[in-house]
Amino acid sequence: MSASQPTSRTPSTAASHRREIVRLAVPAFLALIAEPLFLLADSAIIGHLGTAELAGLGVASAALVTAAGIFVFLAYGTTSVVARHLGAGDEGAAISAGVDGLWLALGLGAVTAAVVAVAARPISTAFGASPAAIEQATTYLRISAFGIPAMLVILAVTGVLRGLQDTTTPLVASVVGFGANIVLNLVFVYGLHWGIAGSAWGTVIAQTGMGVALVTVLLLKAHAREARLRPHPARILAAARTGIPLLVRTLALRATLLVTTWVAASLGDVPLAAHQVAMTVWSFLAFALDALAIAAQAIVGRALGAGDREGVRVAMGTMVRWGVWGGLALGLVLVALHGVVPALFTTDPAVRQALGAALVVVGLSQAVAGYVFVLDGVLIGAGDGSWLAWGMVVTLIAYLPFILTVRAAGPSGEPSRDVVVLWVAFTAFMVIRACVLGWRARRDDWLVVGAR
Repeated sequence: MSASQPTSRTPSTAASHRREIVRLAVPAFLALIAEPLFLLADSAIIGHLGTAELAGLGVASAALVTAAGIFVFLAYGTTSVVARHLGAGDEGAAISAGVDGLWLALGLGAVTAAVVAVAARPISTAFGASPAAIEQATTYLRISAFGIPAMLVILAVTGVLRGLQDTTTPLVASVVGFGANIVLNLVFVYGLHWGIAGSAWGTVIAQTGMGVALVTVLLLKAHAREARLRPHPARILAAARTGIPLLVRTLALRATLLVTTWVAASLGDVPLAAHQVAMTVWSFLAFALDALAIAAQAIVGRALGAGDREGVRVAMGTMVRWGVWGGLALGLVLVALHGVVPALFTTDPAVRQALGAALVVVGLSQAVAGYVFVLDGVLIGAGDGSWLAWGMVVTLIAYLPFILTVRAAGPSGEPSRDVVVLWVAFTAFMVIRACVLGWRARRDDWLVVGAR
């Protein structure tokens, strides 16, 4: 059965699903692109300080996003569980499950922050960048560690709200929080002349404010539904066990991104700086397309909780088509602007040229990315974590020969060529991932109904 062609479709059912997708995806889209937009702004602010600073930001960002990103199950897994309880008609249980995730986020955030702060220099050094870039990366990473607990809390509460079919509140928090981030960074970096440290402190303050605001919203909802708030070790451990498959899946994905950055660092500061911005642009486009995946998680979880397998197939078909066409449109826009975008991030002519070449490859791969992100969201919403874990591990193993070949070839002396080869290899990873997810989506054994 094709993932993009459900078994049957009545006009009323299809229209209903389209309205629901738009209702959830539009605020999710705006919230998701808010973060990468401000990350792009951060890259532009730091990029104008110098190439070493931009390269250091590339290393620190890869490490920091990995440290927090491996716990994305706090959002994804929570969305699925909460949505299933909601579909089964038990909103109190839905919110209580979300509170368990919040306590888990606080514990994991405290431990992760301590590890990253203490090991900031070894982590930065492991990427093999130049001494100047390592120094900048260490500074940024050590300060940013203080924001990790807030980052994980934001993930957990956002997952709860999405499961409750509320994507508007995370949008408001994102716009206000990341707007404050830009203002703080400009003041700290240029007004107080704190350099890359100023950007890190601005981000920590903004993230903490967002976390406090979102927790307040969740507590109000819990009070209104008389949901339990006190931590219970057994329930928190149960929430952790539920997230293990998604943790494995995310670790494999982050390993892919880390090894790609590691190879970029081996090519020199110019390719690494260009790769940092190209990856930030790719992340921006990924977040934009991921709005459909967020809608998929919420819709699929609720539909399966209510026992509506056919509704899942209808919604999936619509979202896959929208994902592919949306990715194609975004990619063509980026290709058209590949000669303009680099000037926004750096004054270094070599970095500009390499970045422009990389952005062409990034743009041409977006249709595949749209397909991947939607199917990933569908399977997460269905609670198909164990299969997703194994699928991502297989994908990583299949990707390694491509990226390690780039590492073995080494710098060619032409940074533009090196970055293009790097991104062609990364595009191969996305194609492999599309094949793996597409095979799974065509089966029926992940369509398990009921609250669980």
